[in-house]
Amino acid sequence: MAAKFRHFALNADDVPRAKAFYETVFGWKLEPWGPPEYYQALNVCDGAIIALQHRRELKPGVRMAGFEGSMAIDDLAATIAALERAGGKAVSRPLYIEGVGRLIYFEDTEGNLVSAMQYDAGERARIEGLGKTP
Repeated sequence: MAAKFRHFALNADDVPRAKAFYETVFGWKLEPWGPPEYYQALNVCDGAIIALQHRRELKPGVRMAGFEGSMAIDDLAATIAALERAGGKAVSRPLYIEGVGRLIYFEDTEGNLVSAMQYDAGERARIEGLGKTP
């Protein structure tokens, strides 16, 4: 199955300021979720979650600028093997986010930092229901 775009993160140095900006400009309701200074807007992007988070380094010496995208995948191990065969490079070990799934950050052949998530069944069902009318 082809990967689906599922998570779009905005990185910020001043999270409260950025939160006020995006809520004012786009009318989003960014709700706290998970770690400190992490917010999500649901039902905004047809099944993808929009997140706002504190800027961090995913690769030593490289602070995330701009946007960060995550793909929903079925098999994390197979995806890691495929990205390495294709010339990409994992920049993190697989991370488990309780109740969400297993995540890997990687660098593509052009130096872009991207992530892939093998979602737990419950979280996959929740996300796939976003943006759909009952």
